[in-house]
Amino acid sequence: MTITQKAENGTLILTLEGRLDTATSPQLQDTLLPVFGENKDVVLDFSKLAYVSSAGLRVLLMGQKEAQGKGASMKLSNVSSDIMEVFEMTGFSDILSFA
Repeated sequence: MTITQKAENGTLILTLEGRLDTATSPQLQDTLLPVFGENKDVVLDFSKLAYVSSAGLRVLLMGQKEAQGKGASMKLSNVSSDIMEVFEMTGFSDILSFA
């Protein structure tokens, strides 16, 4: 998975490309969790993300909790219908925020 970072109007945008699974979720965790100390608004752009596994869901939940704990926000954008279906089936659509 490739993660690209871009700051835009006070918001940090992380664009994820590839698959968010057991092999790549540690990479997202290492990138995502520290950014909430410096950024109040973080958007995860899923436009190039093909797949999310349960390991990926765990990291997204960790990110959501970290953001809330630091008074920040984490939103997901450009989520494909396939990935949104996973969020809906697991109840994550009620936990995560979407842009």
